[in-house]
Amino acid sequence: MPLKLTTYYKGKDIPDLSGKNTFHSKELFQIYEATPGYTPLLIVATEDGKPVARLLAAIRKAKRWLPSSLVKHCVVYSEGEALDETLYTNKEKAEEVFGEMLEHLTQEASRTCFLIEFRNLNNSMFGYKFFRSNDYFPVNWLRVRNSLHSMQKVEDRFSPSRIRQIKKGLNNGAIVKEAHTVEEIRDFSRMLHKVYSSRIRRYFPANDFFRHMNSMLIKGKQAKIFIVKYKEKIIGGSVCIYSGDSAFLWFSGGMRKIYALQYPGVLAVWKALEDAHERGFRHMEFMDVGLPFRKHGYRDFVLRFGGKQSSTRRWFRVSWTWLNKLLVKFYV
Repeated sequence: MPLKLTTYYKGKDIPDLSGKNTFHSKELFQIYEATPGYTPLLIVATEDGKPVARLLAAIRKAKRWLPSSLVKHCVVYSEGEALDETLYTNKEKAEEVFGEMLEHLTQEASRTCFLIEFRNLNNSMFGYKFFRSNDYFPVNWLRVRNSLHSMQKVEDRFSPSRIRQIKKGLNNGAIVKEAHTVEEIRDFSRMLHKVYSSRIRRYFPANDFFRHMNSMLIKGKQAKIFIVKYKEKIIGGSVCIYSGDSAFLWFSGGMRKIYALQYPGVLAVWKALEDAHERGFRHMEFMDVGLPFRKHGYRDFVLRFGGKQSSTRRWFRVSWTWLNKLLVKFYV
């Protein structure tokens, strides 16, 4: 029986599915849906009436070089999730299912998006011919992962300077804890937004993103927000997403210039690693550590926590047809 693809645009219409990949979950869809600037869509593939795979994409307004109301960017984390156990052993069929979802997503997103991007692929060769046939192009990227399953203490592979900084930060009055209240999450998101805007200059979601994350993911133990406080002021923090047997550090930062002696950025990452290790996750992956041929301060920072660097790739597709329409709209 042929594969049937269904696209969901509203969270209330999505059925409960048995998957475990948080990046393609109904909960994350609903977070995107409730956050200004995001428009999610979920593609579910079914065969004989049974769900076999799903793919969640987040369309967001761009912040750079063209009006954000006119240019949109579609981002997908990993290659989707297989809901049928047979797809884990039948790679050829798994790629064919992905190929059909990819083609469908490309048609949907290209209507409004200038750029479609696939990040954090588990296997950089997965779906290669389907990406190519849909006019995607690969860009070499880097990933940094900490192995957590083969050590007694998470600090075993930290550099000596990192261990000294952690001790100094705690001795100098910094406190690291998990965020629980709405006020803590609000103050954390405001602080981190300023850090990203002034230094990292990477896309940062609206404050509502973290507030809804608390109600939809954190209470279900699929995510955590850690905060670093000094004299009752939040000076650093990190956001972790948990999926399968891995933890993913999505956002982190701290007010390192004003509170240099407390090492807020270091403590935020350390606490996330320590918690993931205690909970039995096998790996912690640091998301978005940059291109291999370009110096990246954040990548250098996280590597001193003992992680290993490896090569991967991201896939991009540019909609030149959509760009031509945009230029016609501006100049005709």
